[in-house]
Amino acid sequence: MSTGDKVFVADRISKVYTMGDVKVHALRDISFSIESGEYAAIMGPSGSGKSTLMHIMGCLDRPTSGSLYLRGKDVSSLTDGELAEIRNAEIGFVFQNFNLLPNISILENVELPMVYAGVPPKERRERAVRALEMVGLGSRLHHKPSEVSGGQRQRASIARAVVNRPAIVLADEPTGNLDSATGAEIMELFDELNAKGNTIILVTHEREVAEHASRIIHILDGEIARMEIRKTNGRGTTQWEAVEV
Repeated sequence: MSTGDKVFVADRISKVYTMGDVKVHALRDISFSIESGEYAAIMGPSGSGKSTLMHIMGCLDRPTSGSLYLRGKDVSSLTDGELAEIRNAEIGFVFQNFNLLPNISILENVELPMVYAGVPPKERRERAVRALEMVGLGSRLHHKPSEVSGGQRQRASIARAVVNRPAIVLADEPTGNLDSATGAEIMELFDELNAKGNTIILVTHEREVAEHASRIIHILDGEIARMEIRKTNGRGTTQWEAVEV
């Protein structure tokens, strides 16, 4: 199928988990696309399938049926090694639980993706320092994750996500473990990344988080229930309009 210059095209993706004699349909024939530079939110209640969809889009899992195209390439049937290469080159991940290694410094955590990418040590260190300075952690480089706050750990995970300069950032409940004030600060960072040209796709069950995006894809029982796009009228007031799925 033609995918044009879209970053993601999901074509009738389904995901079925087999648990003994029971088949659980996590996703059912989902189709949509994400434009380059778009800021999209995938929203739904717990168990709706939104995190499963995120894992497939992040090349961490494969659909049971259907295809996912990343920059025009069908990644649904690639080998584990090929998927790992795509993840490291194209996608930065931010998780609710930060996923920082506890026994090394924040700086060393941010360097890790570049180790796998084969970046030389000197350049690795310089880029990691710049990324941490960008998120306001220039004075915390040598602290371990346990020595900083939850908000600072999430800032470090954002630095790690962008240090390899990926065009796409996927965030799974990025404010879920944070208080509201710290969560608002983290969302400002995503706004800034999108303004710089990154494609941002975040999973959330919180409406106020989703409304940072320009489009909200609502998932319910493994299906796209509806979509909304943000519109700003002449008076600068923001409204959300339903669009066809």
